Amino acid sequence: MSVISTTLDNGMTVLTHHMPHLESAALGVWVKAGSRSERDDEHGISHLLEHMAFKGTTTRTSQQIVGEIEQVGGELNAATSIEQTGYFARVLKDDVSLAADILSDILRNSTFAPNELAREQQVIVQEIGAAHDDPNDQVFDLFQSAVFPEQAIGRPILGTVESVTGFGADQIRAYMDRNYVGRNMVMAAAGNVEHDRLVDIAAERFSGVRPNPEATPDGASYVGGDSRKVSEHEQAHIILGFEGRAYNSTGYYTSQILASVLGGGMSSRLFQEVREKRGLCYSVFAFHWAFADTGVFGVSAATGEKHVEELVPVILDELRRATEDITDDEVLRVRNQIRAGLLMSLESPSGRAGQLARQQLLWGRPIEMQEIIDRINRIDAERVRAIAAELFSGNAPAVAANGPISSLSEYDAIVSRFAA
Repeated sequence: MSVISTTLDNGMTVLTHHMPHLESAALGVWVKAGSRSERDDEHGISHLLEHMAFKGTTTRTSQQIVGEIEQVGGELNAATSIEQTGYFARVLKDDVSLAADILSDILRNSTFAPNELAREQQVIVQEIGAAHDDPNDQVFDLFQSAVFPEQAIGRPILGTVESVTGFGADQIRAYMDRNYVGRNMVMAAAGNVEHDRLVDIAAERFSGVRPNPEATPDGASYVGGDSRKVSEHEQAHIILGFEGRAYNSTGYYTSQILASVLGGGMSSRLFQEVREKRGLCYSVFAFHWAFADTGVFGVSAATGEKHVEELVPVILDELRRATEDITDDEVLRVRNQIRAGLLMSLESPSGRAGQLARQQLLWGRPIEMQEIIDRINRIDAERVRAIAAELFSGNAPAVAANGPISSLSEYDAIVSRFAA
């Protein structure tokens, strides 16, 4: 793996994966700060900052930022998650320096002009409204708040209308100064890139960034519970969840495999039993979200009102069965799927750059692909059955539901199915 890593004096890491056969490159700056890093009076500020970074610097207007990158056929984007925020670009190989210059400019020299801030706050208000109109978005917000109540990690990333419209430029700068520090930042690139050139740009442009954050986010505390909202939507959206495993835990990869066996594709247990055999819903899948110090394992399904009563017991039965009869053939199938996905990701410079940055932020180093594959290949059916028993037996589930859900089982009845 031709990955080169350099750590700057301020703790920022520059990573490149040289892919000389390509005519393009993807690069970006990823920050170990997201909605979980927000204080109580900062709900939604991480996402607002991501928007505002493109709205003008001391050297470029918002039009010039997008105009310069599109003039060379490139593209810019960004994304905010619970624990990270990324700002990234895709350009031809001759324009990597331009993209790196723009990315560093928006992260070091944004002005947060009042007119731009007011306009972007209204854009996010519309985004919040759209999320409230989407029952699937709503049920995941209900789920996160049930899993981690009264915690930053359990709040919607977008914030609320009241919180977002109340922020001023000084609050954004204070949040940025506190979290956008050297040891929290990675510049990563994949494709036809020159490592030394990116190091020079990062060293010059981020020289004023201090190395260490003021504090780390509070530890997460899984709670579980019941959060329901009756509405007039056609579909009932339901999520059942349990405490999962953190990125650095021994059960992380095993939990990922369990999620795929249960609901990771058309051959998964839930898809076959719930949709193909019984026709109870159109959409059903399992997921495992890992965070720095905890995780969440869940099953999501959407169905019509008349099937709610039958659907949930079937899902619960499949979860219980997973503790008893998952086979080596099922695990082998999923391991092959994961292996194929990992190897295919090497063919996408955008995917590869993001992968390298996330590995650095989560594990402190880029991880060899073969190391990951070897870890996954050591997992057998016995280990997957064991992690299923750990997750599902004797633990308080989280239940979230939205839509016509009057026939959904009471929370205590669901809990009783998982009593030790």
